[in-house]
Amino acid sequence: MKRFDFRNKTVLVVGGTGGLGNGIARAFNDLEADVYVWGTRPNAADYQDDPDSDLSGLTFENMDVSDQVALNAYTPLFDRLDVLVLSHGIVMWGGKEYQTENFKRVMDVNVTGVLACCVKFQEMLAANAGTILILNSVGAFRSNPQLPAYNASKAAIESLTRTLALDWAGDGIRVNGIAPGMVPTRMTKVAADDPKRVAAYVARVPLGRTGKVENVADLAVFLASPSASYLTGLTIPVEGGRLLT
Repeated sequence: MKRFDFRNKTVLVVGGTGGLGNGIARAFNDLEADVYVWGTRPNAADYQDDPDSDLSGLTFENMDVSDQVALNAYTPLFDRLDVLVLSHGIVMWGGKEYQTENFKRVMDVNVTGVLACCVKFQEMLAANAGTILILNSVGAFRSNPQLPAYNASKAAIESLTRTLALDWAGDGIRVNGIAPGMVPTRMTKVAADDPKRVAAYVARVPLGRTGKVENVADLAVFLASPSASYLTGLTIPVEGGRLLT
């Protein structure tokens, strides 16, 4: 068995237009999966000048997962789904998440949006003994300052990952999470573009560097493959040992 052969498999990456999600989408595309990505901009052309985005070979659709009406009304372009990757998320820097309306917005996208997508595709995934991968963060285990909503949302989806894994194992669906540390992307730009902040972070990482998109993408491919067929309910840190210190 070719354990990393995804030919004739369908993958949907929510938030797959940039950053970690795009890296994961490209990894599955390289392994010959049919890959669909959701993003919040109206058209794929709107991402052409984004250095964080490469949609070549991918099928783009516009979707805001916090819009429950649109999500409920959505009819898939694909007739099967093998892997659902939930890599969408928002963060509001500078203490803005202490404002109640901002806190609610982050939780709505980062938590409710994850659950809504999982429920939307549960039957399709069950039909093919599919896999759900939820992009989390080390913020689930170690709080980042001034980000109360982001930290709470990541702790919540770590728990949600375990709950879905438990409840849906009987359907043949495996559910796992990936929790990266600092990886320079569009979403982490505020932190990753600050040399002092990066230096302070790397000083606490035993492997001595920030992460790379491919570190996360490689784990995603493994978790979706037959090699991980006995793994479910886990949220695996990808952080160079940061949580050890």
